[in-house]
Amino acid sequence: MYHVSMTECAPIRILGVGNVLTSDDGLGPTVIKHLEAKYTFADAVEIIDVGTPGLDFTPYLASARSVIVVDSVRGESEPGTIRVWRDEEILAAPPVARTNPHEPGLREALMATELTDSSPEEIVLIGVIPERVEAGTALSNVVQEVVPDVISRVLAELDRLGVSARQREQPLDPDIWWE
Repeated sequence: MYHVSMTECAPIRILGVGNVLTSDDGLGPTVIKHLEAKYTFADAVEIIDVGTPGLDFTPYLASARSVIVVDSVRGESEPGTIRVWRDEEILAAPPVARTNPHEPGLREALMATELTDSSPEEIVLIGVIPERVEAGTALSNVVQEVVPDVISRVLAELDRLGVSARQREQPLDPDIWWE
């Protein structure tokens, strides 16, 4: 848990991170579009497709009550595996070597919010191991299949935080313009 005291008025942010032009890296934005199309949320919940923020990630974390980040993540597990990290686990992980300027830098952004006393009270990273991260606008089949599970985990986190999402009576088609 972070040491900054937030009021109940501070937002809960759901952030979709990823590049929609590199196949499975588009997981975060895809989940955001599905959430927007299928659910309504309390005013205190902000749902944002942050793209590939790089060093600009800090403002998305600052002054939030809680942050739920959805992204594709590197790992040794099978493609499509869902992993969840919380709070100090994110800071405890060794820094990842940056291979391009679009690496999200979640750990570094959290450290920056610590310096300015604007850290979220808690943060959760819901990550999925990609099958491929290469030029292309569609998720691989294995990653596409776990999108409903990722959405369920996001909704479960909101419930745990005391905020419910309501399913739309008339769901919209997700605006996945890049496919």
